[in-house]
Amino acid sequence: VQLQASGGGLVHAGGFLRLSCAASGLTFSNKVMAWFRQAPGKEREFVASIDWSGQNTQFSDSVNGRFTLSRENAKDTMTMYLRMYSLRPEDTAVYYCAAVRSSYTGPLRSPESYNYWGQGTLVTVSS
Repeated sequence: VQLQASGGGLVHAGGFLRLSCAASGLTFSNKVMAWFRQAPGKEREFVASIDWSGQNTQFSDSVNGRFTLSRENAKDTMTMYLRMYSLRPEDTAVYYCAAVRSSYTGPLRSPESYNYWGQGTLVTVSS
């Protein structure tokens, strides 16, 4: 079972990055997927989530309107994309992708709800 996050890097304020999360080893096409981020010295926080169909997304207030989220479900793999526009220095963090079964009824904005995690990819936004 593997969630592989990639696409992080260094970008100037106002710039764009696209993060990817590639899932394999388990059926992820039927799972809710999400991105969280953690800045140095801060708790891990919710960024965005997407349901199994890709039709329903949620965003934190801090990224709503600047980030978009999509997913591509295939037979044995799933890839999720977080497109981040108009990046700000406060978006600097390690970004993690996560997954939980679609039948889960707990709070999707809580990291404790997720039982599959990727390794994280660092996003640095310079001012």
